[in-house]
Amino acid sequence: MTAPILLTGGTGTLGQLVLPRLRVADQTVRVTSRSAHPASDDVEYVVADFLSGTGLDAAVAGVDTIIHCAGNAKDDERMTRNLVRAAERAGVQHLVFISVVGANSDTYAYFRAKLAAERVVRESGLGWTILRASQFHDLILGVLRVLTKSPVVPTVTGFQVQPIDADVVAARLVELALADEPQGRVEDMAGPRVYPMRELVKSYLDAAGKRRALMPMRMPGRAARRFAAGVNLAPDHAAGGRTWEEFLAEHVGSRQ
Repeated sequence: MTAPILLTGGTGTLGQLVLPRLRVADQTVRVTSRSAHPASDDVEYVVADFLSGTGLDAAVAGVDTIIHCAGNAKDDERMTRNLVRAAERAGVQHLVFISVVGANSDTYAYFRAKLAAERVVRESGLGWTILRASQFHDLILGVLRVLTKSPVVPTVTGFQVQPIDADVVAARLVELALADEPQGRVEDMAGPRVYPMRELVKSYLDAAGKRRALMPMRMPGRAARRFAAGVNLAPDHAAGGRTWEEFLAEHVGSRQ
């Protein structure tokens, strides 16, 4: 019987897209969760706490490959370290880790957290693959929904985003997990277009049938300069998948 692939963060934005792709590939999948779930078909759910490490030994038992999608800006390094320690004890062969374009910069806390977690993976005794992707459409949409609750929406000049379809990233993670051997740091992935913040805001407002005043803002400081220089972009690694406009058409209606 083939060893199960462990998927962490399997109920999140990315993980829930990775899971069906693994099943289509006839893989037996084990998914970590913070609460109990009934097993279904070839999916087993195990309760595990990445912060305390509770349940991780059981989660990695008998596993050869892990796709690590769980994490957050505050505790990513600690969560990844606990997983790596359990994986090393269990003799896991391959850890596939999703990171973010711009992680090599100390521009802000999320980038620093991802880089620290990357370092844990690279310095482990495991075979590893690290993929950096730009921001998902889903994240950008969530931010815009919050910003546009105000009658006046600030738009930071010089700030650009290259949003990507999360399903394209999911497909790439599965491809990497099923590869014959770990790949190390692979090429970044980003969406098909780079958008100034003002254009993103306006496209969302148009799709949602909302009217808001847009207020250009210039942000001071080193972080602003690095974003203006495109630290979060990867124009040479534009991937396919749904465009931002196609994503909006599917997820935003005039009643929202």
